[in-house]
Amino acid sequence: MQLRTLEFFCHVADQRSFSKAAAAAGVTQSAVSQAMGHLEESLQTTLIDRAKRPLNLTEAGQTYLRGVREIVRQYKELEAQVQNLGRQLSGLVTIGAVYSVGLSYMPEATAAFESAQPDVRVRTEFGSSQRVVEMVLDNEVDFGLVSFPRATKTLGAIPWQAEPMRLVCSEDHPLAGETEIPASRLQGIEMVGFERGLVLRQAIDQCLKAAGISVITSMEFDNADSMVRAIQAHRGIGMVPEAAVRRETAHGTLRVVSCRDLKLVRPLGIIFRKGGKLSRAATEFGSLLLGREMEVELRTKTEAAKVDRQRSETRDRAVSVVI
Repeated sequence: MQLRTLEFFCHVADQRSFSKAAAAAGVTQSAVSQAMGHLEESLQTTLIDRAKRPLNLTEAGQTYLRGVREIVRQYKELEAQVQNLGRQLSGLVTIGAVYSVGLSYMPEATAAFESAQPDVRVRTEFGSSQRVVEMVLDNEVDFGLVSFPRATKTLGAIPWQAEPMRLVCSEDHPLAGETEIPASRLQGIEMVGFERGLVLRQAIDQCLKAAGISVITSMEFDNADSMVRAIQAHRGIGMVPEAAVRRETAHGTLRVVSCRDLKLVRPLGIIFRKGGKLSRAATEFGSLLLGREMEVELRTKTEAAKVDRQRSETRDRAVSVVI
């Protein structure tokens, strides 16, 4: 049995859909469907219950999955060990990042990667979301880390994680002693906020509006680090990304105030230049951040963009014929 078929089976089990499994594997739905049929034929048993949507594994499929995952994991580890013997990574990886994401996630990831790959140096370039987009498009960085990632004609976007936003205040703030408050306690309160033009600020404003409260934004900043310093220095309160205040909340210099009516997450993602090609070192670093193979993600996004482009060209030709 080919390893590729076992990988297809794992994708089907994870995605519970042939089409989604095909997208994750970077192949056609037909290829996955045929591979699963041949696999079940060779084992002389049914692994996938196709009568339900989304798909479910049969009892035999669940048993098979447990063994297959271990086989695939061990093979990939062996493959990586052999490849690294003859192809040790080297060079420079440059990542563009908005301040809060870069300061929160890059130090630990960089240290771990450079420890495993001593011949690679990782450098982070900081900037606003717009500046990170410019750095990616101008090929100044290998890829970018931003919040609210959005794919365009020239940019690809890979979802990374959903980061919770937290309502925090200084240890001297009147609400510092509260563990949980109703949204009404925030009505008319002064808050430290992000600049009005930022997507994150707009999301926070919508969250507050949905809770039925109006606040006074006394200070505005374009990055979370400046917000945190202002909240600490001016006995303030504000909504900031969780990762940006882990150290402060752990040390007690900032307090988390729970409010059930304020539930907001900030989507984070990787953006890359379509048509460009990342170095193996950059791809491996991206895989470390994602916790999954970035190469598969890049291939999937590129193929999807190609399909969209072909569909657009087909529509344009059809319109020209009608006209």
